[in-house]
Order: sequence, then structure tokens, then C-alpha cells
Amino acid sequence: MENSTYVQVRRRTIVAAVLAGVALPFGLTACQSDADSGAAGKPSASGTPSARPATITVTPADLTGDVRPDAPVTVTAAGGKLTDVTVTAADGTPLAGAVDAAGTTWTSSAALAPATAYAVHAVATNTAGSAATRDSTLTTLTPTETAFPAVAPLAGSEVGVGMPVIVTFDAPVAKDKRSVVEQNMTVTGSPNPVAGSWNWRSDTKVEFRPEQYWPAHSTVHVGLALGAIEVAPGVWGKSRDIDFTIGSAMLSTVDIGAHTLTVTRDGEVLKTIPVTLGQSGSGGQFVTRSGTKVIMSLEKSREMNSETTGIGQDDPRYYNLDVKYAMRLTNSGEFLHAAPWSVASQGRANVSHGCTGMSTENAQWMFQNSKVGDVVTYTGSDRGIEPGNGFNVWNETYDQWRQGSALTA
Repeated sequence: MENSTYVQVRRRTIVAAVLAGVALPFGLTACQSDADSGAAGKPSASGTPSARPATITVTPADLTGDVRPDAPVTVTAAGGKLTDVTVTAADGTPLAGAVDAAGTTWTSSAALAPATAYAVHAVATNTAGSAATRDSTLTTLTPTETAFPAVAPLAGSEVGVGMPVIVTFDAPVAKDKRSVVEQNMTVTGSPNPVAGSWNWRSDTKVEFRPEQYWPAHSTVHVGLALGAIEVAPGVWGKSRDIDFTIGSAMLSTVDIGAHTLTVTRDGEVLKTIPVTLGQSGSGGQFVTRSGTKVIMSLEKSREMNSETTGIGQDDPRYYNLDVKYAMRLTNSGEFLHAAPWSVASQGRANVSHGCTGMSTENAQWMFQNSKVGDVVTYTGSDRGIEPGNGFNVWNETYDQWRQGSALTA
């Protein structure tokens, strides 16, 4: 047993030395331990405690076949910083992403592709420069139901300056999904950008128009990045890319009262054609609609039967004709076409059932100089064109049109 006086002196010396920050010349006694001394860890060869190795967490990790395509991939480092992260699809396509300012978390910035396997490789380095690696895999789900987006115009086609982009899904898009669908549908003009907006016509159809007519002699790219978008519960979209061109600016004007059709191309008047239009009477059923219309199709020959408009064979107004050079303007049945039977009235009187009739020679010329998407504006009647009756996107102001977008506040 130690002398009590010695113990008391020794304790006072230790306390005084601790308070003064002075190292004591004597070592630990058998009653003391490393833990009591405050040691941080196992010393290195140089006597400095070594840093703990970095750890890496991947989310989602090591999952097969059930990862949602819209799920983000994150890679997080603890005890160090990320120095390398790659996420690669089986075909070698990298997944875009970035590391945060702290250097500890990488987050994907692009959507995953459905039914696709990805490999994740990450490296993190601790403060001592020691590297740790983590490899993981994940596979996204294979959709059991999809909504395919059919697009007009068709890829590679040439259209007029008034042609809208029309996307028609073969399954309904949920109303609360429309905004995210729009965010993943882009329309890009070249060589110059074009401002425009989508407008939802129904739960299966959405249309895009530029603020003004497309610039003539330009190109348009439509990108539908919808493969990772759940458009309705359990229903996923499809991704597509469509490119088409805008041809010359064919802008025609029909004066219903003057019975004339004036055709311009790129600002130059090409021809003024005498025409006949819809007759008055019959409760206004045949009056040609005023408004801006867009050529929807061109048919060299077409049967026109009044039964499609509700006029049966027992009605004295019944007709069934084969017409040449038919250019459709509305869903309801307004066309530009050859009408050799009414040449005497063309330029003088309106005697048709709503179509714009002209001589066969003039109709052939118009047919040969027109394309889908060309604009024909009608003035002079009190009957306006109904919303959705044809490629009817130019009879609203741009601000009115934008109200049909799911992104409009």
C-alpha cells in the first residue's frame, strides 16, 4: 500500500499539472487504461491516429425488375467524398447526374429507361486519401400497360406554316399527370427557336401551336420523353422523336361575299380564283364558316355523299358526287374542290353546300400548289368555325390558347 501522504501529494501534483497543461514525467498506473487517456483510435506507424474508411450507399441498390423508371438514383458517401460515380445501362448508355457542392451525394438528373438493367460504380476517398469502392446493380420494371403517342405530322414530312403538332394517345392521360407529361414533351424549331404552347383537347389528345405561324423553310423536332412517365395509374408512356420540315408559306384568303380565293406564297400573290361557297337558306346549314382553317388532307378523287351530313336519299337536297382535287378543311366536311357543274356561278353567287367550289383547272392548280398545313382564312359570313372542327388552332389569341395547357398557372 502506498504511503497516504505520498498519494495525496501525487494527486495534487497531477491536478496542478493538468490545469497548467504540463506533461507529467511519470506514466499511467495499473489502474488506468487507454480509454481513460482519451485516445481517438489505433495509432498509425507515425503515431497519428488513422482515418476511418469512407462508406458508400446506393439507392435503389441491388434490385431486379421492380425499380420505377421515375425513381432517382442517389449515391452517398460517409466519412469521405465521392471521386467517381458512373451509372451505365446494359448497352453502355450513361445516366446523367451530378455531385452536390459538398461532394458527398450524387443524384441522377435523367429518367431511367423502363425494362433496363443499370450498373452503378462509385469511388469515395477519406481524409487520409484511402479509397473505397461500391458496385451495385438495378433493373427497372417492364410496363404491363402503355399509352402510345401517335404524332402528326409524320416524321420526314413537309407541311405548311399553320400545321399544329397533334399527339394522340391510345389510352387516357390522367388529369393530374398532364403537367408532367407536358414537361417531358418538347418542340424545337431550327434555325431559330419558336415560342409555343400545348393545349389539351381531351384526355387522349394534346396539340401544340407556335405563338405565330411556323417560319417558312425551317425544321421542327418533337421530343416525347415519356418512357419514364406514368401517365395514369399503372400506365406508362412511350418515348418518341419526330422531325419534320416547314415548306413555303402558302396563305390563302377567301372572301365569301366577293366569291374569290386569293393565294399567296411567301408573301407574293400567285393567283385569284373565282369560287362559289355555301348557299344561304336551309336554316344556315350550308353557309360556309368564317375563320382560319388549315388544309388537313389532299385527295385527288373523293366521293361526297350528303348522307354523311344527315341528308338522306329521300330528301330533294340529296347528292352523291365524285369530285376531283379535294382538300379537306374541317371535320364537318368543308373542302376546296373542283365543281365543274357550278362554273357559271363561280365568282358571282354562292350555291354550294358549304364547300369552296372552283373550275377543274383551278382546282388542279390549287391542289398541285398546296400541302397539308397550309392556311386558308375565310371572311364574310356570320357562321364561325367551332373549336376542334379540323386543325382549328388559329381562331384564338395565343393567350387564350395557352389556357388549355396544364402548365398555365
